[in-house]
Amino acid sequence: MTDLSAAPGFTARPKSSILTASAEMKRRNAAEARFKAYGMIAVAIALATLAIMLFTILRDGVSAFHQARLTFPMELSAEVLDPKGNRNREEMSKVTTVGYQKVLSKALLAELDRQGIAQEGVSDKEIGELISKDAAGELRARVLADPALLGTTITANVLATGRIDGFLKGRVTLETAERDSNISPDQLRLAEKLRDAGLLRSSWNWDFFTNADASDQRPEAAGLGVALLGSAYMMLLVLVMCVPVGVAASIYLEEFAPKNRWTDAIEVNISNLAAVPSIVFGILGLAIFINFAGLPQSSSLVGALVISLMTLPTIIIATRASIRAVPPSIRDAALGVGASKMQTVFHHVLPLAMPGILTGTILGLASALGETAPLLLIGMVAFVDNYPSAPPEGFLDPATALPVQVYSWASRADPAFIERSNGAIIVLLVFLVIMNVGAILLRRRFERRW
Repeated sequence: MTDLSAAPGFTARPKSSILTASAEMKRRNAAEARFKAYGMIAVAIALATLAIMLFTILRDGVSAFHQARLTFPMELSAEVLDPKGNRNREEMSKVTTVGYQKVLSKALLAELDRQGIAQEGVSDKEIGELISKDAAGELRARVLADPALLGTTITANVLATGRIDGFLKGRVTLETAERDSNISPDQLRLAEKLRDAGLLRSSWNWDFFTNADASDQRPEAAGLGVALLGSAYMMLLVLVMCVPVGVAASIYLEEFAPKNRWTDAIEVNISNLAAVPSIVFGILGLAIFINFAGLPQSSSLVGALVISLMTLPTIIIATRASIRAVPPSIRDAALGVGASKMQTVFHHVLPLAMPGILTGTILGLASALGETAPLLLIGMVAFVDNYPSAPPEGFLDPATALPVQVYSWASRADPAFIERSNGAIIVLLVFLVIMNVGAILLRRRFERRW
């Protein structure tokens, strides 16, 4: 017996075994089990939210990649489209789309009569309204490009109106048509007959990727062509302006800059700029680049400048973190064998930091691709139906971007535009996934190399 055990008031603790869980151990195990359960519930909620979001977008947006079209033979009457008969493009251009719309309507009526399709309750004018107003413009451009088509019979493959397209997709019904001034139940019944006869069908919509935006009267003709080109121009300029400056600034601050109050102030400001709301950069771009510098509003150049200012702090922070992650022993070894500071940085540190630099840069660009608020303030929300020119002139032409196009379509009342906004979201998500996968592949490639 020790002196401690002999002391008054001493109580010996009961003997315990590591094979028998004590009450305290049970409480610890229970707390750990609850923590794991909380984590699994949080992950499940996050995955469920993502699944619901993707399901909703795919459900409402996949149909945008298919479009209803009418196919029927059509005679291009020279008496109507070229009254003087001399095949002069300037004189032929005086025939407006109204004349071409009449030719289309007449050809569709003739095909209905030839196939014996009944037209109960539908007037000739309402039958012509089944054809999209965009079809006349396409036919006019085709005839003006090749006047030799006059007097021949071609197979017209033209867009149907948005209501007919919605009827084939289940978005428009006979019940909703009774309350819709743009379509009637009799027109929908005729559309069913046209579908059964093979004159009306839904096919893959390549025009969704190539057409420009369309007016509220032609939602079926709206496309992402200008938005895709504008986003490509903008991201190209951001890549050229942002990446070299960001990487160079990171190398200087991390490897060469003296540690004093000025560099400390720069580092603090970079961190603060990364947390500034994106709309503030839009206000800055509007004040400096448009009002002060006089650059053209809604151009890809102004959008790229604004996005570059917003993305630059993110790239600098990611690049500095990658450089800082290189072990100091690499630098000491290079300096120990006689390498200069410049050689150490560019021959040893940068190659090892390149996977992180590329990953941070691509993720920063992917985040910039989805920005909307700053672009709205510089006017890229304007209706643009003309493609920008080839670079470098095209950088100053009016354009729009994918996220802005999504906002524009979602703010319109026609359900066909809502469908297209969801389709544009799918395209944007595909681009973001491609960029993220590219970042992962580049990181793994450089990691294997080094």
